[in-house]
Amino acid sequence: MSENKLPPGQHEIDAILRWNIDHEGIIPDNPKIDLNSWALIVDGDVENSVKLSWQDFLKLPSVESISDFHCVETWSVRDCKWCGVKFSTLVNIVKPSKNARNVFFKCLDGYTTSLGLKDLLKDNVLLAYKLNGKLLEVPLGGPVRLIAPDKYAYKSPMWIERVTFTYKKELGYWEKKGYSDTADVWAEDRRTR
Repeated sequence: MSENKLPPGQHEIDAILRWNIDHEGIIPDNPKIDLNSWALIVDGDVENSVKLSWQDFLKLPSVESISDFHCVETWSVRDCKWCGVKFSTLVNIVKPSKNARNVFFKCLDGYTTSLGLKDLLKDNVLLAYKLNGKLLEVPLGGPVRLIAPDKYAYKSPMWIERVTFTYKKELGYWEKKGYSDTADVWAEDRRTR
């Protein structure tokens, strides 16, 4: 169990009791994903747009990172052991322009969100494909989801298919419905209205 304090307003839960929750508001069921045809497209205001197949993605340098996972609904799962590609590794591959200050994520279920590039360059931000030593299952966002531990989970999109670097910030699915765009767990920044 982590010795770190939980962010304000959060309480710890047993992951087994709540981990496979619904993804309300986008589609009624998890998307059907074929790893033979899945690809991660990275484009926008970058020098090198890429389209990574599943096998290409697995060849990128990976790291393990342990962090807590915080839902905006006030529950947290402690000590999640993620394995994935640091977002900064992807940045080094595509080489965003100096104007690219934001990153927009589009997911296979139609979900969208965005984060500032500065937030994504933190050492603990991953494009995760494993959780606790096992490939990430589809209900948990597999094959690839973003993990941004200092943000509420709606900023850690599941089933990512496209990552677009932009100058202008574009609000995503929950942000358009009144959730905070900063989603800072330590400031308890949940809703804007």
